[in-house]
Amino acid sequence: MSEATAKPIEIKKLLKSVMHFDSSDLHLVPGSEPQIRIDKELKPLNLPVLNAKEIEEMAYSLIEDKQKKVFEEYNELDFSFELDNVGRFRANYYRTIGGIACAFRMIPIDIPTLDQYNNNPIFKQLVKKEKGLILVTGPTGSGKSTTLASMLHEINMTERRHIITIEDPVEFVHKNVKSLFSQRDVGENTASFATALKYSLRQDPDIILIGEMRDAETIGAALTAAETGHLVFGTLHTNSAPGTINRIIDVFDGEEQAQVRAQLASSLVAVISQSLIPRIGGGKVATQEVLISNPAIQNLIREDKVHQLYSQMQLNQNETNMTTQTDELVKLLRKKVITKENAIKNSNRAEELIKIINAF
Repeated sequence: MSEATAKPIEIKKLLKSVMHFDSSDLHLVPGSEPQIRIDKELKPLNLPVLNAKEIEEMAYSLIEDKQKKVFEEYNELDFSFELDNVGRFRANYYRTIGGIACAFRMIPIDIPTLDQYNNNPIFKQLVKKEKGLILVTGPTGSGKSTTLASMLHEINMTERRHIITIEDPVEFVHKNVKSLFSQRDVGENTASFATALKYSLRQDPDIILIGEMRDAETIGAALTAAETGHLVFGTLHTNSAPGTINRIIDVFDGEEQAQVRAQLASSLVAVISQSLIPRIGGGKVATQEVLISNPAIQNLIREDKVHQLYSQMQLNQNETNMTTQTDELVKLLRKKVITKENAIKNSNRAEELIKIINAF
């Protein structure tokens, strides 16, 4: 069929077909055929190359006039949507030198349980905390949102709590089982993370989820909420537990850092830093570095000795329930779940890992 007579691709049909590939993302970029990401690798679909006009028509068919105005003013648009009998998606529209481009992330409608993805058993104990700060961190596409959704799902199945989520955009949609959910979309339902967080304290929450702790104002409000009797979940784009502590402190000016260290030391419950690694035979497996607060961890944070946290995480792990990324990678290698190449490529401490591998 020639280009002139080819039927235009319908975005809804395309998204529906992409779901069958069990891919994580769909990319539409002018001058390329549609491409999907499977197990961290981009794969082109056997479809015609798209031009700017075709992508614009597909993109605009999914949004309302109000969203079009936002996109045309800022050249960026984040939103989420659900297609009946297909699935839920997070979308980002942006402009390139060739025209509008789109990235779609697939979001499961059925929220996975903590057991489904073999999450660390300690997570079920962490979600029973009455107050404090639990952080799930990692690079884009590392499964942070899925882990957080599973943790909230566990609470929903077992506890009667009021849970407020503040996200940009809302990804997993929770149905009230035992808990009561108030889910807020930044830009649609509230002006900003910081504003929503400020007013959330007047909304009688037990638990607050902050989709992204982007700035000092949001982080400061999260620490205050965690100190004042709320269980707060948050995410950051950091790749290790000690790196997460440094990132939070470094967001603040020098004279504020001592107070932030004191707040963090008293309110932190845990940092879960994860990445997804291709599994031998297909699929992905999560590695989850876990730091859990205790008096020793609190002292190191308070006394500005964050560089010693990693050593503390390696001690008495059976008693502390802590684990490092290297520990997790070694376990997966011994079980032949991942390749040596992928373990080293994804390691935060490649030299340490290589020494252990060489000693196998």
